[in-house]
Amino acid sequence: MAYNVLATSQTPALIIYLLDVSGSMSTNLNGKPRIEVVTDALSATLQQMVFRCTKGGQISPRYRIAMYAYSDIVYDILGGVMTIDQVANLGVPELSTMRSTATDLAFEEVERLLQQELPSLNDCPAPLVCHMTDGEYTGDDPEPIVRRIMRMSNADGNVLVENIFISDQLLDEPVTDIANWQGVLPTTHLRNSYAKKLRSISSPLPQSYRVMMLESGYTLSPDAVMMLPGMSPELVEMGFVMSMSTPVAQ
Repeated sequence: MAYNVLATSQTPALIIYLLDVSGSMSTNLNGKPRIEVVTDALSATLQQMVFRCTKGGQISPRYRIAMYAYSDIVYDILGGVMTIDQVANLGVPELSTMRSTATDLAFEEVERLLQQELPSLNDCPAPLVCHMTDGEYTGDDPEPIVRRIMRMSNADGNVLVENIFISDQLLDEPVTDIANWQGVLPTTHLRNSYAKKLRSISSPLPQSYRVMMLESGYTLSPDAVMMLPGMSPELVEMGFVMSMSTPVAQ
């Protein structure tokens, strides 16, 4: 799978954000509530998308965005799929923490959306699902659903799944030089069993995304997978930058 189709206004990239808003997201990460870290990182990423899509003072709709938050229920934050110019006008709605972590229900919602969208996306970049969580599911195991999603495809490739796992104890050593960090590899030692599970349901990082990440200042290994250990706000932001790294038309 090449993942080389450019995102244009005629062939926009679909990015689906799936955000855990369970109660633990109110706890701190480096002195700041995790939910605020995520909101700030997502806002910064959407601003970068707007920058990539702006030409001659006009925002070209090269990205289409869906955004779901989940706890014990799943809700559609934007009320449907929106183009990046529509999201720019709306801004990122405030996220509030709730209770449990029904990850299976959240991915079922994503699967339904992709079933609706994929028939009209054959000439577009392969869709990407960016899942952010800070803890293990409390319902049924989401893995069978995620694997079904990862088998879905268009002409550009299989649907990509990225996982951002917010936790302060995932790697043996802290990441101190983010710009030169190689990323999570299939052989990276992870100290958390759920982190290992999330890695197993994270897509390999396409070379085209790796090139775009390099342009954003990140030097990831060709063997990296689309999983980020959210041990700091900077790593969480890096995860959201990865989500928008489909190649775009100049």
